[in-house]
Amino acid sequence: MTRATWTDERMDDLNGRVDELGRRMDQQFERVGQQFERVADRLDRMEERTSRQFERLDSKIDAFQLAIIRVGGGLIVTMAIGFAGLLAR
Repeated sequence: MTRATWTDERMDDLNGRVDELGRRMDQQFERVGQQFERVADRLDRMEERTSRQFERLDSKIDAFQLAIIRVGGGLIVTMAIGFAGLLAR
């Protein structure tokens, strides 16, 4: 059976339990906040590393494109000279 009335002692007990619950929740929220900060720090470091990797990749792609242009230009010049030689005969 449930009681219809609350004594001062029971109210104080309930108040103590609610206060303890509030303290525990505050501690848990503090822990969660610290975990979020650690995750944010890790994400920042990952972003920095990723940016550096993309910069390196971009420079390598630029060098590769330059090599393709040089080789292609050399082939075109060689073919032009070859055709000119054939026509000169």
